[in-house]
Amino acid sequence: GNFIFTGIFCLMTILGQLEYYRMVLNTGVFPARRISVIGATSMFVTALFAPELHQICLPMFGLWAMIWKLTMRREIATVAEIATTFTGMFYLGYVPSFWVRTRLIGTEAMMEPTRLYPFTSALRDFLQHKFGFLIPQKYVYSPFTTGAVFIFWSWLSLAFSDVGAYFVGRKYGKTKLGTISPAAGATSPNKSVEGVLGGCMTSAFLSIIGAWVQKWPYFFITGAIHGTILGLLGLIGDLTASMLKRDAGLKDFGNLIPEHGGILDRVDSFVWTAPYSWLVCAYVIPALKTIAGQP
Repeated sequence: GNFIFTGIFCLMTILGQLEYYRMVLNTGVFPARRISVIGATSMFVTALFAPELHQICLPMFGLWAMIWKLTMRREIATVAEIATTFTGMFYLGYVPSFWVRTRLIGTEAMMEPTRLYPFTSALRDFLQHKFGFLIPQKYVYSPFTTGAVFIFWSWLSLAFSDVGAYFVGRKYGKTKLGTISPAAGATSPNKSVEGVLGGCMTSAFLSIIGAWVQKWPYFFITGAIHGTILGLLGLIGDLTASMLKRDAGLKDFGNLIPEHGGILDRVDSFVWTAPYSWLVCAYVIPALKTIAGQP
């Protein structure tokens, strides 16, 4: 449920922060690592238990970091040390913590059943009847909130956006990304415009299916727009991570996952998409349903 979802995010944030600050230390910069790790983790916990206080976490821990630098250091903190401290809390804490807020939108009792509900309901009943004795129901509570369903389809679109971009770019990629954006091209020389388009089209296709399942109004249009934006924001997340690694002279953030790098190498596409997804799920889709006269 929400607790497990937030707990996994907290663990990934801690591991990601360790990778990020190990990279920063290799450049000769010494940020306030412990405060940043605690601050970033608190943003996920606050998003779960007190979402109305979520937005105050970043400035409060930023203040704590500055107090520490002014009172516990013998030397004046540099711009790089302050910037990397704040970046760690913002980029790896505040921004992705919006996934937790999205997960909380709409309780199981309030959410409108999706078009797949008859199938999933029968499947859950079957699994509970056959295997429910293995784990008593009183120990398991995993509500399918409106936000949870939204996250599933958004993450599916993001994941396959990378797949689509890779295969389309590999087969048809002729126009380097640097031809339309020199900085992006220098950050990731192997990316092509065709690959970006392929990733956005793949994401749009899956988002259209997700929009239909979730009964969005004008699902073909809203799903396509949502998927395209997810694909572009995922690309920005990928390029952001590549920019940091290139400046630090690293190929990967870590080696936690053999042959795939570290945690940050796997989740970079999911960072900037978090606040956008919360905005869409919390405000845009309900507003469109009101306009379309849907309940």
